[in-house]
Amino acid sequence: MARIAVLSDVHGNRHALEAVREAVRLAAPDIVAVAGDLAFNGSDPAGTVDLLREMEATGARILAGNTDVAVADFDYTAAFPWFTDGPPEHFRVAAEWAHDQLGAERLDWLRRLPSEHRLRIDGTLVLVCHASPGSQTAGLDTDLDATATLERVSRTDARVICCGHTHVPEIRDMGWRMIVNDGSAGFAFDGDPRASWAMLDVVGTDVFPEIKRVEYEVLAAADAVAERGLPGDVYRAATIRTGRLVR
Repeated sequence: MARIAVLSDVHGNRHALEAVREAVRLAAPDIVAVAGDLAFNGSDPAGTVDLLREMEATGARILAGNTDVAVADFDYTAAFPWFTDGPPEHFRVAAEWAHDQLGAERLDWLRRLPSEHRLRIDGTLVLVCHASPGSQTAGLDTDLDATATLERVSRTDARVICCGHTHVPEIRDMGWRMIVNDGSAGFAFDGDPRASWAMLDVVGTDVFPEIKRVEYEVLAAADAVAERGLPGDVYRAATIRTGRLVR
């Protein structure tokens, strides 16, 4: 048996990460994984990365998401392929601001992060990824066409796919595959502003997942973004405050 804690999509929200890290510590999992989108959007990318590096030093497996590619190297086509004419200006400004805040050493750390991690526990293969197997950008949205979902989950032999990217927590057992989307530990879209993460108990071939929610200083995090004053920050702050995407 093993207990796995998975979180993702912190998005530079240090207030939320501190609360989730403490909740995870108290839950005492065997493995902690962080599935990307670490620094973009929030008010404290440097403080967030420093906390994540502390977690990595004690054994956490940290992955990169699509926005980490944008922040590290301004490769906007790779990070946001759905913007065929390039991302909106407020995306570029936020990525460049986070890049400058991180500095050379943290950026080098961000660049070396893997995009996936595999865990084999008692014969059960668990894949941790950002969006879906083999992709940092093609998510497993709840309203995704069934054919597209089938194609995306078929790109791995893992029984369990742990992911984020959509910012909406979900557990979906398809029988031969299980999707465990932890939601977002810093930028929720499901109407609940609390930080979200997931815990899985893997016992042989049985998997028992649970979505967890954590209270944190939501208003302080939202106010810090609003006070920064970048283009789009009023909407980012409203998203943090309400737990719904505002744009």
